[in-house]
Amino acid sequence: MFLSHAYGILTHPDQEWSEIHREVSGPTASDAIFLALLASIGPVCAFISSTQLGWQIGNGTVTKLTIISALELTLFTYSAILCGVFGLGYLSDWMAKTYGGEPDEQSANGYILSSYACIPLFLAGGILIYPEPLLNMIVLLFAGLYSAYLFYRGLPIVMGINEERAFLFGISILTVGLIYLVATLVGTVLLWSFGYSPVFVSG
Repeated sequence: MFLSHAYGILTHPDQEWSEIHREVSGPTASDAIFLALLASIGPVCAFISSTQLGWQIGNGTVTKLTIISALELTLFTYSAILCGVFGLGYLSDWMAKTYGGEPDEQSANGYILSSYACIPLFLAGGILIYPEPLLNMIVLLFAGLYSAYLFYRGLPIVMGINEERAFLFGISILTVGLIYLVATLVGTVLLWSFGYSPVFVSG
């Protein structure tokens, strides 16, 4: 089910959100597997590029990460992505009652909303195979903006909230997302202080 809607959500989101809301009654095992595979695109590409290709500043030497260091960072990043998607979904379901959302006995609407809305970010993670920081930043920034747009467009349809309340709901979720981003940055610093900092080698 997830795969059949993935393309449509990128090209004609309003129509696809309506179909998703009408057809999908809850997450399935195959949906979770497909989501896990999509979420792994960025971390896997980053692992390959940082260990095999490396990056170079000006005419300096090529710098790479050791396999062990890159693997640790990949696992942490992948875990943070999945926690972010599921956490955003859970929070959306929890907050929906405040904004007059439709009752959802399975608490699946938020998960469905966050999973589909994050598809552009998942796919854009493929750019990390090419270790060019500026290009990576630009592509991921635009993908993040489009994911935020998809989330906003899907809110009133999937959660059953009128457009006015959906705007306030979206601002609230965006705020929480930014807080989560800051928390992951703080968590990264803490992990580095506990000995999980990147280990660089000249390649």
